[in-house]
Formats: sequence, C-alpha cells, structure tokens
Amino acid sequence: MFELTNEQLGDEIQRLAAHIDAAICEWLGMVAEFDRREVWVEWGMASTAQWLAWRCSLAPGTSREHVRVARALEGLPLVRAAFARGELSFSKVCAITRMEHVVEEQELLELAQYATAAQLERMVSAYRGVTRAEAERIIESRYLTLDQNDDGSWMVRGRLPAEDGALLARALEAGREAATTAEDVSAETSVRMPLSERNADALVVLADSLLANGPRERTAGDRYQVVVHVDTAALVEEEDVAPSDGARCDLADAPIARETARRLCCDAGIVPILERGGSTLSVGRKTRAIPPSIRRALEARDGRCQFPGCTCSRWLDAHHIEHWARGGQTDLQNLVQLCRRHHRLVHEGGWKLERGRDGKIVFLTPYGARMHELPRRSRGDCTGMLAAQQRDGIAPAANATVPGWLGDSLDLGYAVDALLSFTDTPDPYAFPRKRPPDDEPGALEATG
Repeated sequence: MFELTNEQLGDEIQRLAAHIDAAICEWLGMVAEFDRREVWVEWGMASTAQWLAWRCSLAPGTSREHVRVARALEGLPLVRAAFARGELSFSKVCAITRMEHVVEEQELLELAQYATAAQLERMVSAYRGVTRAEAERIIESRYLTLDQNDDGSWMVRGRLPAEDGALLARALEAGREAATTAEDVSAETSVRMPLSERNADALVVLADSLLANGPRERTAGDRYQVVVHVDTAALVEEEDVAPSDGARCDLADAPIARETARRLCCDAGIVPILERGGSTLSVGRKTRAIPPSIRRALEARDGRCQFPGCTCSRWLDAHHIEHWARGGQTDLQNLVQLCRRHHRLVHEGGWKLERGRDGKIVFLTPYGARMHELPRRSRGDCTGMLAAQQRDGIAPAANATVPGWLGDSLDLGYAVDALLSFTDTPDPYAFPRKRPPDDEPGALEATG
C-alpha cells in the first residue's frame, strides 16, 4: 500500500485530506437536515448534539461543535461550496462560522484560502475579542466542571468572565493565607511550594468554609415542598383505564395525570392519611419512598442518569422500574437513577424500562425500538467514498488545501480590520421595536 516515494506519499495524504473534508461537508449537511426535522426527539434525546454523541460515538463537546458548524453553514453558501469541493479544511470552516452577520462572503473566503488554519483562528479570535457581542458570549459560556479520575483524584476545569476570574483570584489569595495559617506553615516554606499546590489548598479552604456556613445540597425528594394528593388506587391503575370513582389524583386541587403522580411518588416523602366520607381521621408519620441508605448505595452504583447517551450527573431522581404502588420492591435491583427529563419520558412519554437477564437496563421507545448504550458502528469504506465523490464530480486539485501564505509576517491589526469590513454587526445599543398592534395604534413593544 505504501510503495510510494516520499513525494507521492505526501501528495496522497494531502489528496485524501481534501476528500475527507468534502465528505465532512456532506455529512454536516445531513446533520443540519436531521436537526431541522428534530428527529432526535424520537430517540428521547435533548438535542441533535446529544444524539450525535450517542449514535456516532463523539465527545459531547465535539458533537456540539459539529452541530454549530452545520447550522452556520446554512447561511454561508460560498464557504459551503468551497468546503464541499475540498478546498477548505474543517478547521478553517470552524473558524469562519464563528463570525456572524457576514456580508462580504467572497472576500472572507479568499482570505481563508490564503491564510493558514492557525492564522485564521488567530484572526477570528482577535476579531471576536473586540466586539460587544463576544463579551456577552463569554458571560454565557462560563462553566466549571469537576471530573473524578480513576485514581480517585479530581480534575477541575472552568472558564470565567474577567471580573469573576479576578474575584476568584482574590478569594484564592485569601484562601492561601488561611491555609498557611491553619496548618502553621512558615512563610518561607509556603513560598517554596508551587503556586498551583497552594491554590489547590486554598480552594479546599474555600469549599470547607462554605460547607461549614452555607446550605447543603438536599436529596431529590426534599428539593421542593410540593403536596400531591393521590389515592393508592390511582397509582395502581393503568393510564388508559377509566379512573375509579373517588380515586383522587391532584396537585394543589388541580387534577394531574396518574402517570405524573407515579413519577412524583417514585422518589418522595409519603404521608399516609386515613379518610372516611371525605373527612380526615388521622395523619401518619412522613416516610421516605427510598430510605437514605439505599439512596446512597444507588448513587454509588449509578452516579449519573442511566439513559443511553445522557451524561447528566446532577439533580437525579431515583426511579422504580416496577412502581412501589404496584408491588415493586424498593431495592437496588428495582431502582435506577434518571435525570428529570428522562424520568418524565419514562412516565409521561410512553418509554418503557426493564432490566434484562444480564442485569443491564433496557430502554424501549414508545414504538418498541430498543436503545443501545453503545450503538454498533458500520464499517467505513474509504475507497467507496472516493468513488462516490468522483461520480459526483468532486475532484480536489492537487494543492486544494495548501494555503496561499508564503511566509510573510501576519499583520493582525490589518487582518481584524478586514474581518470587521466583511461583517455588518448590528448596533449593540440599538433599541428595536415591534410594530404596534392594530387595536393599539400608539403602542410600542420593546424587543431588546
């Protein structure tokens, strides 16, 4: 296969790269159409990105980026055409699609073909940094994640706006001083410790101080004090069966579906009330549907929502596979953790959940299709892909992906000015208004 000269091998690598980019463009077009049709809803997913992460074995961040690019390409026909011909790499397209309100697409395309991917990324980053919209986007993109490694240690990753980052830096500075004082470490010893280690100690001090004085996270059943009045008969009856006479099922005197009541009672505090003729005779002691000891074991076993493709690990509900009102046991074999969204799907959405003989959870769609935790990928065929592209007239030139840059220095300021001229960014201080309704000719409704 590799009986080629060095030059021929390099040419083949470049040629195949161009064909791969063309195939990615076609694939992104399908992703955009899939997203437009909202097919992901049929599979119980929260978005196209979540479906891609599950079905195509992509990391969540990677799948979100692909969906973003697929949507943005719909408004950039010239860029999309060059991408489909293999003349633009996916890296360059990712950078281009982060620009909004492009009005000079041809000039932008020429610049992208001339620059290297690294240069284009740097240009777009600098361009976004001088716009007010980017400042708002930075605030919206703030995050902090905690991931536990196999050895039990924790990895902390995050992104904060400038002012919040400065606040955290000040807090860590105070935490470093507190950690030094608490452990009776001399100033000389503290200085010799790497700053990263002292920051880690300071973060622990901040967390310990908050937990000592602030609120603690409560379990799913205690987050809200919502009273549901439901008779045991209503929990046992099927949804498609007419309710029994007098079988109460309401929330604050508003009737709710029996399946909704079953979901709320999956993981809740139960207060038995004895009534006769509509009058309350006695009220029993509140008990937990799931005892704390079993809840802790469930959290240790599952750790996240067990729905295929879902990575949610916070604010989880404990779901009875066979509802306790129908005789299901409150034990680990009959319990599973689900996020709030997928808990609703299992109850009100018509999904079915059962445990197989091997002990694994099986999810069935309302149409009876079986969900797989790890879908099997079909075997790829590079030769077939190349043949199909040739039939479609896609034949990238030998230097299709080679930039026009010849080694001259990058004038970043000039490049940013050029990008600003290619776009028509709306005035961020404008105050757009809707047309007044016909029945209120003098009214104006703000939309900003």
